[in-house]
Amino acid sequence: MTAATDLSALLASRICHDLISPMGAIGNGLELMMMAGSTKGPEAALIAESVASANARIRFFRVAFGAASAGQRMGRPEIVSILSDMTTGGRLRIDWRPEGDLPRPEVRLAFLLIQCLETGMPFGGAVTVENKGGQWEIIGTAQRLRIEQALWDGLENPSLAPAAVAAQVHFALIPDVLRTQGRRLRVDITENRIRLSC
Repeated sequence: MTAATDLSALLASRICHDLISPMGAIGNGLELMMMAGSTKGPEAALIAESVASANARIRFFRVAFGAASAGQRMGRPEIVSILSDMTTGGRLRIDWRPEGDLPRPEVRLAFLLIQCLETGMPFGGAVTVENKGGQWEIIGTAQRLRIEQALWDGLENPSLAPAAVAAQVHFALIPDVLRTQGRRLRVDITENRIRLSC
């Protein structure tokens, strides 16, 4: 990765690290208030749900956008927990099939690709993640897709990528991550399916 990308990843790690503790404290404080009976009703449930959702997103972003050294590994239970918490109550389901630990940089790539599928499947659907012999295959299926073709073309050929905007930054990061890992991405899109393999 370039020095600028490394610095961005470190910045993302720092922000996520600094946010996760206060979010956890808010959740714990709310839980104590509910146990004491001082907070009840749909308002408290909404706050608790929002805190849990924010925590899940921060954990996901920490892996997807944070620094990931080659020696770091992530276990399947942690990965599944992050994905499960992130999709609770949502319209997207993610089936993580790889077994055992994986290098964190590889999980980072998978999370970024999942985020691309999430962008292309705003109405919900199902995502299946496989890793066979070190090769990723991530498939999203949905009744309805929303495809901005230039974004997907830019994944296979960075020279075709449009200018990055905040909501689509994951698309802009993937070519550099692929290059670092010596991978080439193939994108196949049909009416109801997006297949990413690398």
